[in-house]
Amino acid sequence: MSRRTFLTGLSLGAAGAATAACAQPDNATATAQAEQPRHGTHTIAFSGPHQAGIATPAQAHMNLVAFTVRAGIDRQGVARLMRLWTQDASRLTQGQAPLGDLEPEMVTSPANLTITCGFGPRLFDIIGRQQQRPQWLHPIPEFSRDQLDDAYGEADIVLQLCCDDALTLAHATRHMIRSGIDYVSTRWMQQGFLTPPGHNPEETPRNLFGLKDGTVNPREERDLDQVVWIDSPDTWLNGGSCMVVRRIAMNLDTWEILDRASRETAFGRKLDTGAPLTGQEEFQAPDYEATDEYGLPVIDPMSHMARSTNPADKPGQRILRRAYNYDQPPVPGSESTSNAGLVFICFQRNPEEQFTPIQQRLDEADRINQWITHIGSAVFLIPGGVGEQPHQDTYWGQSLLEN
Repeated sequence: MSRRTFLTGLSLGAAGAATAACAQPDNATATAQAEQPRHGTHTIAFSGPHQAGIATPAQAHMNLVAFTVRAGIDRQGVARLMRLWTQDASRLTQGQAPLGDLEPEMVTSPANLTITCGFGPRLFDIIGRQQQRPQWLHPIPEFSRDQLDDAYGEADIVLQLCCDDALTLAHATRHMIRSGIDYVSTRWMQQGFLTPPGHNPEETPRNLFGLKDGTVNPREERDLDQVVWIDSPDTWLNGGSCMVVRRIAMNLDTWEILDRASRETAFGRKLDTGAPLTGQEEFQAPDYEATDEYGLPVIDPMSHMARSTNPADKPGQRILRRAYNYDQPPVPGSESTSNAGLVFICFQRNPEEQFTPIQQRLDEADRINQWITHIGSAVFLIPGGVGEQPHQDTYWGQSLLEN
């Protein structure tokens, strides 16, 4: 054996051993990896007293699709659509292909998919149930700063689809639109995103201003009962909620001119931790009476936090925020370098007692108003959930549509 052959063989052997050492994890690591389920296999229960996608931890991607009921479709037609959609949604969210789905491979990664259905004000006229329409189910009053575009306005039915897998979400959205084509036409779609899969679901998400969005959300079941879930003498409403959708444009160009201290003053919280300016941790109660060495309030009374969450005499004015960011290409010909904002979604029992008075205060005075504009608004009734193991005769809004 020549010296060259010997050295070449030695080098290859050493490299192979090193590669094998890197490629083969120890037994503990291999066991842990084997026991950890793939993220895409996770599912959210579809059945229950409430629809999923409301109190569910927010997923990474969201499609919000609004529909107009086609001419000639009556209450029986809407009932057929709800029966069809409920069945399809119950299968898609559990990683099973609905009937008629020609791409069953596209549903094998449910990735926490939820599909939530809501009814707009006009639907009650279509189905001849005007007397059962809740008195609060009407367009939110237009506020002085609003610049509402009807392209994101009221609709008859809405589907909120959320998922941690963008491909699964796209397929589920397409299937639901396609399966309902004989009954409804698509009025608008709003898409949004949050932190990608793998993040801590307990961590408060951030919006494109870098602010933590949803710190004061109700989290305990007792609080959800008081804030979100409807409990009404009209039993068909029980277990449901009200969804308010506001599309909010955010001016990133002018926001980015501010230094960090000015941003925190406008918000009322620290950017890094989300803690109130009077505290160190995100969930500490703010001290609105605290003053600095000059005798000025540490938390500006006109800050977003103070205006939205400081009604001392109105403890019932709380909502469950479930907002998503949107980021689209800049408008051609515009001087702005961005076209971004929030698909602001919130849930409550009664918007007249919760969202509307909060937004009225914010419209009157809120430091953040300099950098945001509300450009879309819609409100929907979210009926309660369906029973265990939905079948052909169990569907969204059944007690409203049949009784």
